Amino acid sequence: MWFYTLKRLGLSLAVVVAVVLVLFSLLHLIPGDPATIALGPRATPETVARYSAKMHLDEPVLVQFFIYVKDAATGDLGVDVFSNRSVTKIVLDQLGFTVILVIAGLTWAVLLGIPLGCFSAVRPNTPLDRMTGILSVGTIAIPSFLVSIWALLIFAIALHWLPAIGAGEPGDTMDQALHLILPAFAVGLGWVGYLARMVRASMLEVMNESYIRAAYAFGLPERTIVYRYALRVAILPTITLVGMGFSGLLSGAVFAEVIFSRPGVGKLIFDTVMSRNFPVVQGAVLITTSLYIIITLVADLLVAWLDPRVRESL
Repeated sequence: MWFYTLKRLGLSLAVVVAVVLVLFSLLHLIPGDPATIALGPRATPETVARYSAKMHLDEPVLVQFFIYVKDAATGDLGVDVFSNRSVTKIVLDQLGFTVILVIAGLTWAVLLGIPLGCFSAVRPNTPLDRMTGILSVGTIAIPSFLVSIWALLIFAIALHWLPAIGAGEPGDTMDQALHLILPAFAVGLGWVGYLARMVRASMLEVMNESYIRAAYAFGLPERTIVYRYALRVAILPTITLVGMGFSGLLSGAVFAEVIFSRPGVGKLIFDTVMSRNFPVVQGAVLITTSLYIIITLVADLLVAWLDPRVRESL
């Protein structure tokens, strides 16, 4: 297990280094002077010169890269062009909203998708199985931005059941929960189908194992066989999928955050790209990518800990 952990940590570190290199290169691959692009065409030469010196843009490219890596390793991702605030603080202030949205969306998807997959596998080729298949394909096929728009139009504007925009009043837990329902529904709907299909496929494979047939032969209750023996093995691939889902929703939440005018990293990246605030864009992408890698690493280590075959395969 220790050897597997070290290999996964090394791979994760290599991915982070590659992301840092790509983010740094993008700023210099954009045509034009980075300082002029960041400050706009109306910036005076003196302002451009001060900004270039502050951001070390007057240094050789290799020196700039090492300075960027050194600062990023210490948590210093630069300064916002407009507010002169720390990029790290700006991103972390918004990251909590996105993480809460992703957790809420993935939680209800897991609570619905895993039981649907189990019921479908236990009763294959039945009306329930066919309905689950239709539901799974339908939820996977619908884009999250379309779900967000229709949820906003139906439940907020037409029926007035739920609030339309924002994240709720600070300190009011109930109001914040009500503002979270529609965005969480929009970002989690697609993963209901993914989880249901994954659990169904894994369960069908496990249900054909000899020890499951032996459990049926001994007369054990079906509920015990399904949930205590079969699901414990079939859930292992789903753990990896949930980890990927959490990581993927970090980027997919941008549609819900923009449509529902909800604060978060996705909306922050959208706004800063539109305003060409590249230091904040770089910092937000680096932090979300690092969180993506950490969640995927934790999911892989959890699966390896539960299933020795995974770590022995490397």
